[in-house]
Amino acid sequence: MTNSQHSIITAISWCLAWGDEREPKFDIAILKQMRQAINDGKDVPEEVRPLVEQVQKLQGIDKDYFPATLDELKSKYSELWNQTTRIGLVYGGATKIKQYVFEAAKLPDIRGASALLDRINLVDLPAFFGKYEKDVPKSISISLWLKKHFPELERALIPELIIYSTGGNILAFCPTAFVDDFANAIEKRYTEETLTANSCAVGAKYKLLEIRFGLLPHQIDKTFWLDKYIENQKHPLIQAYFDQPDVTEPEQAFKNRKSFNELVGELTSLFNQRRCGNDFADERPSRRYPPMFETHPYLIRDEGDRRSAVMKAEGLPNAPWFSEALARKRIVGQIAKRDDSPKGWYEKVGFDWQPKQIYIPSWVQKFEKFLDENGLGNQYYTQPSKPEEARSVREIGNASTPNGFVAYIYADGNNMGGYIQKIKTPQEYQQFSKDIFSATEQSVYKALVQHLRPHQLKNLTDKDNENRNGCWIHPFEILTIGGDDVMLIVPAEKALAIAQTIGEEFESRLAKLENYQIPQRCLLYHRYHPQSALPSQCQLSMSTGVLITAEDTPIYYAEKLTTQLLKSAKNYAKNLKKDGYHGGTVDFLIMKAVTMISSNINEFRSQGLTKSGLGQQKLKLYAAPYTLHELGGLLETAKALKAAEFPKSQLYQIRSLLERGKQTAILNYRYFRVRLADKQAQELLKKQFEEAWCQPKDPKNNGNLAPWMSLKEDKEDAEEKVTYETIWRELVDLYPFIEKAQNPSTRSESQQQTVQS
Repeated sequence: MTNSQHSIITAISWCLAWGDEREPKFDIAILKQMRQAINDGKDVPEEVRPLVEQVQKLQGIDKDYFPATLDELKSKYSELWNQTTRIGLVYGGATKIKQYVFEAAKLPDIRGASALLDRINLVDLPAFFGKYEKDVPKSISISLWLKKHFPELERALIPELIIYSTGGNILAFCPTAFVDDFANAIEKRYTEETLTANSCAVGAKYKLLEIRFGLLPHQIDKTFWLDKYIENQKHPLIQAYFDQPDVTEPEQAFKNRKSFNELVGELTSLFNQRRCGNDFADERPSRRYPPMFETHPYLIRDEGDRRSAVMKAEGLPNAPWFSEALARKRIVGQIAKRDDSPKGWYEKVGFDWQPKQIYIPSWVQKFEKFLDENGLGNQYYTQPSKPEEARSVREIGNASTPNGFVAYIYADGNNMGGYIQKIKTPQEYQQFSKDIFSATEQSVYKALVQHLRPHQLKNLTDKDNENRNGCWIHPFEILTIGGDDVMLIVPAEKALAIAQTIGEEFESRLAKLENYQIPQRCLLYHRYHPQSALPSQCQLSMSTGVLITAEDTPIYYAEKLTTQLLKSAKNYAKNLKKDGYHGGTVDFLIMKAVTMISSNINEFRSQGLTKSGLGQQKLKLYAAPYTLHELGGLLETAKALKAAEFPKSQLYQIRSLLERGKQTAILNYRYFRVRLADKQAQELLKKQFEEAWCQPKDPKNNGNLAPWMSLKEDKEDAEEKVTYETIWRELVDLYPFIEKAQNPSTRSESQQQTVQS
């Protein structure tokens, strides 16, 4: 029996043995003995043995078993059928996270907001159950806080009740009498700690059999079961509830729906209703009126211009005005980054909320721990002194070549919802959460250590950071790693390589686990050397948006554009999945001026980078998004272009001629390529660009398309002309951010050796 199965058996047995009242049905000492005995694989106390045997029988049901009739279920599992004690299940977490994190304009405040949410998600909520990570001091005041606000809740919760608590949400069992208390505690903790962050939590009570066979009415024999479903499967409401895209057999569709996943679906629906401000027929406080901090137009506002300022932070550069909510973000940001700058500005005000009483996690500390545990310190550390965290976007931009540019990376998992629909048991939910969070976190750390090294700050001239010259820093900022979400800020020239490595590592780590593997199918859906691409091996992958921009670009604006790029990459992944591609995708944009895009990226591309007209061929002056294989090819092609020493003036001239039509661009590219003085450079460009990207779709066609690529024709419309696209514009944009390599093939081999090591 796995640890996950032990945990679920302990959790359900605890709820049954506690009973439906606020006082446990058995002595609390017996419950603790039961918990210890189950975890150790020993005999449980006689008083609770029948209950534990019921849970073990429930967990022992074969995952492929499904009763054809309710009579079969009743006769085969009569003890479970007649069990009247119900089990509580609670789901909750933060909502509108970006609104809270990115409402501030400066990185220290954004960092503090993210760190505060991470602490609640990863430390506080598990601590409700007495679960503490090794690095978290048990002296934090969670226990005191629970005793003050929910005095009976703490003794009713044990660590095994948690199903998952990553990614900003928590799903956990609890005794039924404490469902509302637990849900209220989640919402109250977020509000008390952040003042303004939105949160929501809901709970429900379920029968023992429902954990295995989905929702059942009060009288189980009245359940809408398989026979009734077969009779009414053509009804629109029945189809909407039970039908699934990849399932054709009605029996299988019904079986897939009637599982633990149906309970989670109900909680998700209740969560969305409460999140929208709806009230239920219970005694819980209304969530209809979220926290609001009024401000008078003639009062001083905080730096974000959102709330009334209550203090002036004497001791910080420029002595900014803070509201209490913003002051908390700034002080938490200082602590999370181990900033040694004065913190007395906060202590002078006399707020009741004191940061010294809380534990603030740091992603950089976790990264350093990853280096130590995996023996990668010698590979990463190249400086004489230990690096500090970067304190501003400007410091990250200082590590870039050329200086002054950074990249925002926003990655999110693909097909997570589709995979979750197939999960049928609590232990599968628990294991899935652990696998995804571990793969995401480890992939980020591996990408950072592979592509970045500590950087020594130089040539900083601003008054607030000129004293930092000579300091060694980690040249990145991890805003958050939550479940399958990743948000990073890194030096511009390393961004695409980091995004590619994160995506590849995520798939590689999950593909080693049997649950996520798929049969290898080598389909030619890549535009770059499709025959050399590895087939998809994992059901799950990551799509990523990457924005490369100047360091002084407003962060809220950069976040919005990065989100748009992520959505574009995810849409591309969905389209490719129809052809059998399950891997990751990346969309990126290089924005050298804030005024470059006045609306959104899709409009910018469709109106400014797409040329078409009546009777003319459609030309796309861009090729993004890319698959991970294509992104690697794009980087190799850019390096080849740099190695060929293609004159910059000609690079930009060919780009400007793209708008004049297909033939004009082809002729000018050919002219400039054959005029390259270095014949080896000509061959390198021909091999890495023309033959790699620009081959005609028809193998019998020996014509030259470079710098264009032809898209597939629309078979449904015979008159539809072929659309052409090109990577040239993106190559030119990438050119300043590519290091010159004397031998690209040798460099590629060394990179592969680094990955394998």
